[in-house]
Amino acid sequence: MVVRGRLASSVVAAQDVHRRYGGVVPELASRDHQRLVLPVVGDALEKAGVALRDLTTVAVTYGPGLAGSLLVGLSFAKALAWARSLDLVGVNHLEGHLFSLFIEEPHPPLPFLCLVVSGGHTQLVVVDEDFRYRTIGRTRDDAAGEAFDKVGKLLGLPYPAGPHVDRLAAGGDPSALPFPRTHLPDLDFSFSGIKTSVLYHVRDRAASGAPPLDDAGLADLCASFQAAVVSMLVRAVDRALTRVPVRAIGVAGGVSANSGLRTALRELAAKRKLGLYIPRPAWCTDNAAMIAVAGYHRAVAGHLSKLTLTAEPALAL
Repeated sequence: MVVRGRLASSVVAAQDVHRRYGGVVPELASRDHQRLVLPVVGDALEKAGVALRDLTTVAVTYGPGLAGSLLVGLSFAKALAWARSLDLVGVNHLEGHLFSLFIEEPHPPLPFLCLVVSGGHTQLVVVDEDFRYRTIGRTRDDAAGEAFDKVGKLLGLPYPAGPHVDRLAAGGDPSALPFPRTHLPDLDFSFSGIKTSVLYHVRDRAASGAPPLDDAGLADLCASFQAAVVSMLVRAVDRALTRVPVRAIGVAGGVSANSGLRTALRELAAKRKLGLYIPRPAWCTDNAAMIAVAGYHRAVAGHLSKLTLTAEPALAL
């Protein structure tokens, strides 16, 4: 992932090894990072037509995330910056998701409200002028992405389960099962209740001796679950728009690829007469392009990091 004013190349090395375990295994993730970081960087430079001597700055994620994976990337970036006398820019992973909206045109006008719905995070963030941002709502327990993956695993769907739930939901009835919506009095989120409700439904059904879910039943369950999650997300966005003056709505993170969420937010944006900005699916999940673009803007603004930069697995936004 190389940026020359605009994105010049992006190379992704998928870690399919985690599928057999139904979730990310930290040790395997860090080992794969260590094995792949050099060839991936080399490939990105080659695709961009850039040599190491042409680089001026290295951007790197320093948190939040898995400690081992963060340490691999950070150690490589610091070593490269030191060896080639390059500037170093540490980027908050969640800030990277905000900047995924600036990888390609059109960009959202500032200020805008961004719903960040990545695998482990669900937050409402106001991005002000000069790219200052403030979090006005966050999940109190599971993130929306975690709820999708845990429910998918419960239903025997492959990991990551979000896309499979979305696909099945398209053929189901979202009103088939009355799963609860947890609406908190402020702008925070809670998804533990919907996850537990699905668990009890599946257990009670099995205990009653009912036959296994057929295709239609599975589709209805996925549609009902997804509708509940989307309702909670969109209601919080709608409430935030009554409190904070913004010029647009943005959505970022892996769950922003969900078709139900996209449709509901388009309807909300039309009702509110605001533009809606969502990255194309390739930039919704974790990717180095968003970190590179965030690092570019930070470097232009003079926000550089020292070589003493350390990994912060629990870093907040």
